[in-house]
Amino acid sequence: MSLPSSTCTLIVGAGPSGLAAALSLTHHGFRDFVIVDAMTQGDNTSRAVLVHAATMEALDTMGCGDELVSKGSKLTCITQATRTAMIAQLPFSRLKPYTKHPYGLIIPQVLTEQILAQKVASLGVTVHRPYRVVGMKPNSNDAKLADVTFEDGQVITAKYIIAADGARSTIRTIVGINFMDPSSGNNSAALAQLAQADVTFDDESVDGFVTRGIMCPENFFVCASLPFTFNEYLATTTGKTVKGRIFRISVGVSGDIPRSPSKEYMQNLVDKYGPTEFSSDPSVNPSGKSVHIKDIIWYSRFRTNSAVADTFFTRLPTGDSTDTRGAAILLVGDSAHIHSPAGGQGMNLGLRDAIFLGEALTKHMRAAETGPLSDADVILASFVAERRSHALEVIAFTKRMLAIAGIKNENVAWWLPISKITLRNLFLAVMGSLWFVQTSVVWGLSGLGRR
Repeated sequence: MSLPSSTCTLIVGAGPSGLAAALSLTHHGFRDFVIVDAMTQGDNTSRAVLVHAATMEALDTMGCGDELVSKGSKLTCITQATRTAMIAQLPFSRLKPYTKHPYGLIIPQVLTEQILAQKVASLGVTVHRPYRVVGMKPNSNDAKLADVTFEDGQVITAKYIIAADGARSTIRTIVGINFMDPSSGNNSAALAQLAQADVTFDDESVDGFVTRGIMCPENFFVCASLPFTFNEYLATTTGKTVKGRIFRISVGVSGDIPRSPSKEYMQNLVDKYGPTEFSSDPSVNPSGKSVHIKDIIWYSRFRTNSAVADTFFTRLPTGDSTDTRGAAILLVGDSAHIHSPAGGQGMNLGLRDAIFLGEALTKHMRAAETGPLSDADVILASFVAERRSHALEVIAFTKRMLAIAGIKNENVAWWLPISKITLRNLFLAVMGSLWFVQTSVVWGLSGLGRR
């Protein structure tokens, strides 16, 4: 399929943020855009699995909220535990006075993308695949436009470029926007990188397991029960029938992580850091049985890096230092900010970036038609300044969570021979029982304070 030679707005990337940007532009009555993606088809892995209240509210405005709810499962509380006992439960019901979505929605990212893609298609929008951007330069006839070149040699000329092309954004790199961690890293070497997998177990009695985070010495283990709609999706798209509940497990790992881990490797991590209900050692498992990983559906490894772009809006340099009218470049999603998966914040913030961009961008277009470009640019500058401040808040928030999870297994002091782990767990249990703390934590996770 040939690409159009020109468009007003080019969206690069058709993941959640790119699709949401397309929906938002359409929602605000703007149709002169093209959306492209480097992949032949959308990803079929789950990756992000949690959608929070503020994002649900934003998706409601795009007409996607109800469909997501029908495909996901509602997480009613955040459960913190050790391997053997509960520490605290923080109910999302504390959000009832503030939102119609007082829960976290567990839904694999692939289903979120599918719903967004179906909505985009229903509006008559085509995602052009596979088209990988390899270059961008000012148009020779009009410096206000950019010529974006693709791997196959085709070129699209556009006035606005929305970079939704991920953490290794080609657009961001070409423009030269710095992408750095705004502060120092994590305390724990184990939490600097994570092993993440979707697995099934050989014992159906664990299917009712409650999603929880496990506090381990200098580590953190998360196990989430995925909805059976994910099984249905896999059967439809891959032809693979998966029996039993699929669980997402995430755990910090120090040292080298294999590219394709064996079931034995992942089982060792479960046995060392996971809930004892999943232990393969019958002397440890409270059921007295041996539970093993049956299948690994998907696996990934990644570092818990954080980074934020210096700006989410700039103009493509024209080659003339006195001319600031180059094509507008806007960053959304992972091209603008990345952080650890703690609290399930990444995709949520990216979706809200993209959904709210539609209104700001259409306002800018109208203002640029009737007044000076510099005045119109204030609209986008103000918008991205707010989005960047939210990104910095989320990075700090997730780093605090990692710091708590990665506390070292050592005594407080030589004169106070009490483990820091013991004190942390006691502190979390006491504080987690307080109404104000419960509300504050779930409010922070929900994103309602940083829409």
